[in-house]
Amino acid sequence: MNENPQSPKIRVLVVEDSPVVRDFLTHVLNLVPDFEVVGVARDGEQAIEMVGECRPDVLTMDIHMPRMDGFEATRRIMETQATPIVIVSASSTVLEAVTACRALGAGAVAVEARPFGFGHPEFARTTEKLVETVRLMAGVKVVRRWARPGAAAGQRRPVTPVSAGSEIRIVAIGASTGGPAAIVTILAALPKDLPFPIVIVQHICDGFTAGLGEWLAQTSGLPVHIAADGELLRAGHVYVAPSGVHTGVTANHRIQHDAGPPENRVRPAVSFLFRSVAAAYGKQAVAILLTGMGTDGAEALKLIRDRGGVTMAQDEASSVVHGMPGEAIRRGAAVHVLSPEGIGALVRQLGGK
Repeated sequence: MNENPQSPKIRVLVVEDSPVVRDFLTHVLNLVPDFEVVGVARDGEQAIEMVGECRPDVLTMDIHMPRMDGFEATRRIMETQATPIVIVSASSTVLEAVTACRALGAGAVAVEARPFGFGHPEFARTTEKLVETVRLMAGVKVVRRWARPGAAAGQRRPVTPVSAGSEIRIVAIGASTGGPAAIVTILAALPKDLPFPIVIVQHICDGFTAGLGEWLAQTSGLPVHIAADGELLRAGHVYVAPSGVHTGVTANHRIQHDAGPPENRVRPAVSFLFRSVAAAYGKQAVAILLTGMGTDGAEALKLIRDRGGVTMAQDEASSVVHGMPGEAIRRGAAVHVLSPEGIGALVRQLGGK
């Protein structure tokens, strides 16, 4: 009699300082047939120890904990024993959301809202969302972060000088898994007097967009706004698409929201933004597709290239997940394939800086 061997379970380490929440998350995750909670940690210091002991496939990480918070624990784990980390946060304040985004910049691969408790009308939906994220992130490639600037292996590839076919009037960026860290790197390379606006669609859990915007402002020094419907785009300013609506742009240089159905299972969708950019600006646009799962934005990036715009995709070596940029490259949508450092340098050059 031939029997298929059982697939190995996904090993999860739960890091949470509240005993009640810790027990809740452990119970919920252990209910999933292909999950096994192999350990629980009450703070960041214990999490670092247990990563080495338990060898989990993925961690769920709280933010506010005694002795060592989730950001510092994430930073140290990614420097010493890189493991996929999902930030699980109540996101009750912008400050907590900012800290969650800082953890993404330190190497965490996703942020997810803490599920509602048993008996709550949203329990099933929020629990399923967390389970889906943990399962997907367990299989994500992560690389060791380096404690000292410039200590990472490898060399940056030189950026080939380019000349835009016409004056650049807008830069559009789309990203998903691993995107926040890449976006920070790009924005950090840009001058404060950049002669065009930047509009960003980043797939992120509801409730964290304001924190993402604040974190990007803190790290880049650029003015960052959560894009408002009808808002006039200004040179040198960054606009982040809010949750729940598609965000596009118009030919008269304004933000335009759309409450239409999700595209590629997400809303806002990168594809919606890129299509609007192609229609409104054509060859006067720069569009950038960064790390992320799926194919969102790939086809629309090709539309911008076909209309003469400058298109870029993140290279595989620097991507957490090469799904979105990889699909764009496969379709011939990207004129340039670069690391975030290379993309930042090229955008700066296109701005005449």
